[in-house]
Amino acid sequence: MKNIDLKNLRRKRRQNRNRAIISGTGDKPRLSVFRSNKYIFAQLIDDTCGKTLVSAHTKELKVKKNKTEQAGMLGELLAEKAQKSGIKKAVFNKGSYMFHGRVKAVAEGAKSKGLII
Repeated sequence: MKNIDLKNLRRKRRQNRNRAIISGTGDKPRLSVFRSNKYIFAQLIDDTCGKTLVSAHTKELKVKKNKTEQAGMLGELLAEKAQKSGIKKAVFNKGSYMFHGRVKAVAEGAKSKGLII
Protein backbone atom coordinates (compact mmCIF):
# COMPACT_ATOMS: atom_id res chain seq x y z
CA MET A 1 0.00 0.00 0.00
CA LYS A 2 1.17 3.51 -0.71
CA ASN A 3 1.86 5.95 2.10
CA ILE A 4 -1.06 8.23 1.16
CA ASP A 5 -3.49 5.30 1.05
CA LEU A 6 -2.38 4.15 4.48
CA LYS A 7 -2.75 7.67 5.87
CA ASN A 8 -6.29 7.99 4.48
CA LEU A 9 -7.21 4.54 5.81
CA ARG A 10 -6.05 5.47 9.31
CA ARG A 11 -7.97 8.76 9.15
CA LYS A 12 -11.15 6.94 8.08
CA ARG A 13 -10.75 4.42 10.92
CA ARG A 14 -10.41 7.22 13.49
CA GLN A 15 -13.46 8.95 12.03
CA ASN A 16 -15.57 5.76 12.09
CA ARG A 17 -14.47 4.96 15.65
CA ASN A 18 -15.57 8.43 16.74
CA ARG A 19 -18.91 8.28 14.86
CA ALA A 20 -19.78 4.87 16.35
CA ILE A 21 -20.08 6.56 19.74
CA ILE A 22 -21.50 10.01 18.85
CA SER A 23 -24.98 10.59 17.47
CA GLY A 24 -27.12 13.71 17.34
CA THR A 25 -30.86 14.16 17.87
CA GLY A 26 -33.25 17.02 17.21
CA ASP A 27 -32.88 18.28 20.80
CA LYS A 28 -29.12 17.76 20.99
CA PRO A 29 -27.61 17.74 17.47
CA ARG A 30 -24.09 16.72 16.57
CA LEU A 31 -21.65 19.60 16.00
CA SER A 32 -19.44 18.29 13.21
CA VAL A 33 -16.18 20.03 12.26
CA PHE A 34 -14.34 19.73 8.95
CA ARG A 35 -10.93 21.32 8.63
CA SER A 36 -9.32 21.92 5.25
CA ASN A 37 -5.97 23.58 4.66
CA LYS A 38 -7.58 26.95 3.97
CA TYR A 39 -11.03 26.95 5.59
CA ILE A 40 -12.97 25.35 8.42
CA PHE A 41 -16.60 24.24 8.26
CA ALA A 42 -18.98 23.43 11.11
CA GLN A 43 -22.53 22.17 11.10
CA LEU A 44 -25.18 20.97 13.52
CA ILE A 45 -26.66 17.69 12.30
CA ASP A 46 -29.77 15.77 13.38
CA ASP A 47 -28.78 12.13 12.76
CA THR A 48 -32.28 10.76 13.35
CA CYS A 49 -33.58 12.63 10.28
CA GLY A 50 -30.23 12.93 8.49
CA LYS A 51 -30.56 16.69 8.09
CA THR A 52 -28.24 19.62 8.69
CA LEU A 53 -29.96 22.11 10.99
CA VAL A 54 -27.37 24.93 11.06
CA SER A 55 -24.11 25.40 9.21
CA ALA A 56 -21.31 27.97 9.07
CA HIS A 57 -17.88 28.32 7.49
CA THR A 58 -14.99 30.72 7.65
CA LYS A 59 -15.81 32.14 4.21
CA GLU A 60 -18.75 33.94 5.86
CA LEU A 61 -16.54 35.84 8.32
CA LYS A 62 -14.86 38.31 5.92
CA VAL A 63 -11.99 39.03 8.35
CA LYS A 64 -8.26 38.64 7.91
CA LYS A 65 -6.91 36.92 11.02
CA ASN A 66 -4.98 33.74 11.60
CA LYS A 67 -6.79 30.42 11.19
CA THR A 68 -7.18 29.69 14.90
CA GLU A 69 -8.79 33.07 15.59
CA GLN A 70 -11.10 32.56 12.62
CA ALA A 71 -12.06 29.15 14.01
CA GLY A 72 -13.01 30.73 17.35
CA MET A 73 -15.12 33.32 15.56
CA LEU A 74 -16.72 30.52 13.53
CA GLY A 75 -17.77 28.76 16.74
CA GLU A 76 -19.36 31.98 17.99
CA LEU A 77 -21.19 32.47 14.67
CA LEU A 78 -22.48 28.90 14.72
CA ALA A 79 -23.70 29.28 18.33
CA GLU A 80 -25.57 32.48 17.43
CA LYS A 81 -27.24 30.77 14.47
CA ALA A 82 -28.11 27.79 16.69
CA GLN A 83 -29.74 30.00 19.31
CA LYS A 84 -31.85 31.70 16.63
CA SER A 85 -33.13 28.29 15.55
CA GLY A 86 -33.80 27.22 19.18
CA ILE A 87 -30.84 24.90 19.76
CA LYS A 88 -29.19 25.16 23.17
CA LYS A 89 -27.22 21.90 23.48
CA ALA A 90 -24.98 19.95 21.11
CA VAL A 91 -22.68 16.94 21.04
CA PHE A 92 -19.21 17.78 19.73
CA ASN A 93 -17.82 15.58 16.93
CA LYS A 94 -14.18 16.29 16.16
CA GLY A 95 -14.09 13.75 13.34
CA SER A 96 -10.64 12.32 12.71
CA TYR A 97 -8.86 15.42 14.06
CA MET A 98 -7.14 15.83 17.39
CA PHE A 99 -8.86 18.14 19.89
CA HIS A 100 -6.43 21.06 19.79
CA GLY A 101 -5.74 24.12 17.69
CA ARG A 102 -8.51 25.09 15.28
CA VAL A 103 -10.87 22.28 16.29
CA LYS A 104 -10.62 23.24 19.95
CA ALA A 105 -11.10 26.91 19.06
CA VAL A 106 -14.43 26.11 17.36
CA ALA A 107 -15.65 24.31 20.50
CA GLU A 108 -14.51 27.11 22.82
CA GLY A 109 -16.07 29.78 20.59
CA ALA A 110 -19.39 27.95 20.60
CA LYS A 111 -19.27 27.54 24.38
CA SER A 112 -18.49 31.24 24.87
CA LYS A 113 -21.72 32.21 23.09
CA GLY A 114 -23.86 29.91 25.23
CA LEU A 115 -24.02 26.63 23.34
CA ILE A 116 -23.78 23.77 25.85
CA ILE A 117 -21.40 21.07 24.63
